[in-house]
Amino acid sequence: MQIEYAKVSALGDRQDNQDRAAVVVSEDAALLLVFDGMGGHSDGAKAAETGIKVVQDMFMKAPQPIFDPQGFLYMALSKAHDHVVVLGQDLDVDFRPRATCAVCLVQEGRAYWAHIGDSRIYQVRKQKVLTRSRDHSHVEVLIQEGAISEEEAQDHPMRNFVECCIGGDAPVPDMTITSGKKLDAGDVLLVCSDGLWSGLSDDEIAAIGTPGVNNLVENLKSLSMRALNVNSPYSDNTTGTALRWHG
Repeated sequence: MQIEYAKVSALGDRQDNQDRAAVVVSEDAALLLVFDGMGGHSDGAKAAETGIKVVQDMFMKAPQPIFDPQGFLYMALSKAHDHVVVLGQDLDVDFRPRATCAVCLVQEGRAYWAHIGDSRIYQVRKQKVLTRSRDHSHVEVLIQEGAISEEEAQDHPMRNFVECCIGGDAPVPDMTITSGKKLDAGDVLLVCSDGLWSGLSDDEIAAIGTPGVNNLVENLKSLSMRALNVNSPYSDNTTGTALRWHG
């Protein structure tokens, strides 16, 4: 694989950073991960840390390229959820650690996505957002039903309400897993927490695909700074991982 990759995680205007991110690369596959600990719940950082470690470990132990990418993503996120549930098994339900997450597996010229909650994955081509994941959130349902627009969702009073996450209750949460999305040379994949995408338009997000020689790290840093400035003085933890596919 010929790829560039980058990672950023900024504190924002918060007391601590409950996001966790990683890029894991082998000869035949790459994995982009972002886990966002839910700040309203106890030990959000611990939930994110636990979840991301489970998925990383499974990836590193699996023969690659992975034979069944969608099955791997389902099993990995289910196992991550189970481990986070154990963290809170002695706590009241409202205080159990939780996290949202997004994972992108890249191999054999395709990208496979999985997410739970409102951590997102974008595919950018020729400086345009080709497609993105759809949040498991109340406002996303309203957007899909045509009740509100994408712009109205930015200021909606329930914009931070997610309908599923890892941790909390024992049953495996709803998750979205895609089939393989074909990659063209120059495509950029962005996996990020809501602190990064919140307040930014698709055109602003697409700036991460600005062409250049080995400039993905700088592009991701610039996008993070834009998000922090837009959301200041109430910016959240702002985290993203990115990969540019060369072939």
